[in-house]
Amino acid sequence: MARYTGPKTKISRIFGEPILGNGKWLNKNSNPPGQHGAARKRKSLGEYALQLREKQKAKYTYGVLEKQFRRTFEEAARRKGVTGENLIKLLEARLDNTVFRLGIAPSRPAARQLVSHKHITVNGDVVNVPSYQLKPGDIIGLKEKSAANTAVTSVIRGKNQKFSWIDWNETEMQGTFVAYPERESVPENIKEQLIVELYSK
Repeated sequence: MARYTGPKTKISRIFGEPILGNGKWLNKNSNPPGQHGAARKRKSLGEYALQLREKQKAKYTYGVLEKQFRRTFEEAARRKGVTGENLIKLLEARLDNTVFRLGIAPSRPAARQLVSHKHITVNGDVVNVPSYQLKPGDIIGLKEKSAANTAVTSVIRGKNQKFSWIDWNETEMQGTFVAYPERESVPENIKEQLIVELYSK
């Protein structure tokens, strides 16, 4: 599947926050990209522009292109509960995102690569689809051969303790997707209600 391979700092400068994890460069130059980024007068954004910007931010954050993002939104709308919160839950339940959250990979693109190159297992079976939707109780681990590969294991840092919806067993080098996260537990600065309003037009 296609993915964004352009300059990451440029994307962060568009949104004014380190959505792709490269905050140190954003601190150095936080002006919007372009020749006249620093001097150009910016008009206040209209309603549609704000909604579109929020959708783009979510897509870049989770590494999802438009068609797949739209399908995820439609699935969120079909489920019971608040559509915006369901959308965040489904994005968080992606296999590549969970590999990143567990600390197996240092970034979402790196996690995506691990999954695509067949290093990751779900419930003992190798899964190479980054968008694979995990269900509560699924166990994520490294393939036996990959677990012996120092190039893979040297970057494992373990999960952040604030992520209560996943669990990491350092001894067995396995993680568990315990439950779908509550919206307030997800640290990403995304106003999902604006995305719902955009798709509802």
